[in-house]
Amino acid sequence: MTTKRTTRANHASPHSTQAKHTARNTTTQTTPRKRSAHIRPSAQTRTSAITAGGITRRHFVFGAVGIGALGAVGGGVALAAAKRNEAPADDITVLEVSADNVMNSDALTLVEDANTLMSCTGTYKLPYGSLVWSNSDDLAVCLIPTEQANPLTQVAILSLASGTLTTVLEKAQGHGEGFDIFDVRASSSGVIWVEADIMDNLWRVYTASLVGGSEAPSLEHIVCVAEGDTVDWETPSIAAVDTWAFWQVMPTAEGNARSEDSLLWRAAFGQDDTQVVYTSHGRMSTPVYAQTDAVVIAPRAEAAGVYYQLTCLDAESGETRDSLVLPLNMKPLEAAYGPTGFSFSFDAWYTYGDGISGIGTYVPANPVLDSNYENQLWFCFDRTPTAAPAWCGSYFMVKSTTAVCGVNLDSGEYFAFDVESGSDTYGDYLATSGTHTNVVTFANVDDTPLEGDPIHSCNVRVWTPLA
Repeated sequence: MTTKRTTRANHASPHSTQAKHTARNTTTQTTPRKRSAHIRPSAQTRTSAITAGGITRRHFVFGAVGIGALGAVGGGVALAAAKRNEAPADDITVLEVSADNVMNSDALTLVEDANTLMSCTGTYKLPYGSLVWSNSDDLAVCLIPTEQANPLTQVAILSLASGTLTTVLEKAQGHGEGFDIFDVRASSSGVIWVEADIMDNLWRVYTASLVGGSEAPSLEHIVCVAEGDTVDWETPSIAAVDTWAFWQVMPTAEGNARSEDSLLWRAAFGQDDTQVVYTSHGRMSTPVYAQTDAVVIAPRAEAAGVYYQLTCLDAESGETRDSLVLPLNMKPLEAAYGPTGFSFSFDAWYTYGDGISGIGTYVPANPVLDSNYENQLWFCFDRTPTAAPAWCGSYFMVKSTTAVCGVNLDSGEYFAFDVESGSDTYGDYLATSGTHTNVVTFANVDDTPLEGDPIHSCNVRVWTPLA
């Protein structure tokens, strides 16, 4: 059972006339306190807190933004970015890639029939308007709309093998206070979700252990690990990796806390001991991304000027596995990590950067050793990005404007899954993150065919490589 916490009083700031602003953490404390956006760990947790040198269209929120907004993103307009006359700091190495070392989609051969490369091993129907995420070979977590306005959404676990859909959270823990469930992620070990009260501009982050497997799942040990307000703190992006829940908290660009640090937090599922994994002295660029056993963030590098440092952190130890600094003022939309190293995307054109300057999703064509990203052949899937990529077998999976595509850089081939008639404007969406043996896509379809019954559902498909 969740421990009851007062909310509005916790966000009163002694330096602000707005009672709902989150109190800033500028003093040391030896006893536990109520959690706000900048959670200070309890005395027990502080001894094991992880330190690291250095670190909003980022995740869409059902109800507040809606998945329909992805259609607008898919038709994004290219923007020119001007480079400041600043030299990189002496102690950082910035990625430099010549145009000759970047190949794009035109260099690949299109395989017309995706079914010759991947088999659809599961097709399942969910309520129309559902959102789906998967960082598991066995299950996906779903945000399901209800047929009434109260509550707006529920959380369900979908078995990727059988299609069994089990509701594990019927309403928000703060439902009686005006909260609804707005975002969710899961691993095979636990679930992390965000609840929001849009009338009072408040949010909370909860975690719980997931037991019973994909066929008979249920939640245990529900815990509130963070809370804040959207006046000063953006609604956190979240990730679930193995036994760990992660959430990334950033100050709003114009709020009272705009000069404060951005923080990546974590907690074991179902535990209230929280740890700061990484600190960024400035706003991070991308949402936290879940790999199979790691997370990826894009904090500000410790340098003069604005440099974003792609950072891959081991989920268990919190230590940095790999890092890569992008050129000055280049702001990635998404960042991920796979078998060949970092992947990142831009939704704007830059007037500098040589080979790394256009709209698209970039990834090294071959595994990178010793973080030597410059002397590599890079691939750019040169379509407007609308989702972070994933990896499945030999395929780099990426979202195009309306279709989900698979790229095999070894064979020089790519394919696109068919988009179902009547799909929303964003088409088929990539639900998978990380590296897995299958890939999950979904589309919300509202269609009245010439023959047959009308279709009004969220259609989930599970794909597995044939070889």
